[in-house]
Amino acid sequence: MPGSPDSTAEPAVTGGEGMEAMVEQRRGKLHPAVARTREAVRATLSELPRGTTVLVACSGGTDSLALAAATAFEAPKLGLRAGAVVVDHGLQADSAHVAQTAAEQCRSLGLEPVLVREVEVGIEGGPEGAARTARYDALRDAADELAADVVLLAHTRDDQAETVLLGLGRGSGARSLAGMAPAVGLLRRPFLEVPRATTAAACIASGLRPWHDPHNDDPQYTRVRVRHEVLPVLEEALGPGVVEALARTAGLLRADADALDQLAADVAETALGRAEGQVRCDVGVLAEQPAALRTRVLRQAALEAGCRATDLTAGHVASVDALVTDWRGQRWIDLPQGIRAVRQGGFIILG
Repeated sequence: MPGSPDSTAEPAVTGGEGMEAMVEQRRGKLHPAVARTREAVRATLSELPRGTTVLVACSGGTDSLALAAATAFEAPKLGLRAGAVVVDHGLQADSAHVAQTAAEQCRSLGLEPVLVREVEVGIEGGPEGAARTARYDALRDAADELAADVVLLAHTRDDQAETVLLGLGRGSGARSLAGMAPAVGLLRRPFLEVPRATTAAACIASGLRPWHDPHNDDPQYTRVRVRHEVLPVLEEALGPGVVEALARTAGLLRADADALDQLAADVAETALGRAEGQVRCDVGVLAEQPAALRTRVLRQAALEAGCRATDLTAGHVASVDALVTDWRGQRWIDLPQGIRAVRQGGFIILG
């Protein structure tokens, strides 16, 4: 799927190219792209205690195959156990073969254990969103099964830039424009500062043969259109370096968003109460806060009340915020998943 650790293909290190690459590396002539991918993985893995089990989310595509190779090289040196998970979305006629080939590549690189997980992709959230939900659920289940503490994802700097543009197109706030986090829960993204061209060069230098996911060329996916149509226009109009600049912007916004989230969490401790399946928001406390904190607290309240993050829009939050800042006797605000926000005296009740 577009924007995910992409693809799957033929045996991992094959023929003359692979042998030549290995001989060259033994002689100390390590290709810069291979060195860069290993360096990125090493920086992530070095934070983990010895004995930790890490899993690579690998589809066999360029990015995830480069990640698998770098992890297979670096993890043992750090005393870590490294395996892989291949998710078969079942979206193509040969998807089972593609997944098994990806698994074979991971094993040939030295990753063990390697799991293949078939998932059923629903329709909620659109094709990209539904596939992503199914994939992440499968990765978490695999981590539980193998007692893994970390799952490595192969999103690159290019993926990060695309994510920022997608957020801009939706009119999202700072958190969305901050892109993908390097670490969240058990997920780690070592390649967020690594260009896609580097992972491709690393695969070539190592004699790896990635599979190309045809979905990555399908214009029905918004991310594909951003990748092949929007970014080239921006590069032509603004000059080279747009991808790097967008990724850098994501990092700067993430730092700001993290700080605001922490401040909002402190406000929520005082402003929110929970009882009988409802969330109560103290209007007096919220009215004293700047909009950036107030709306974060109200969003948190809506999520705790039962709204799904994917369905809760900025417009919904703004309507609830009006119960604080522009109270004119409104009856209630309808939110996703049947949640209703109503002001009763000095409180907003969500449930």
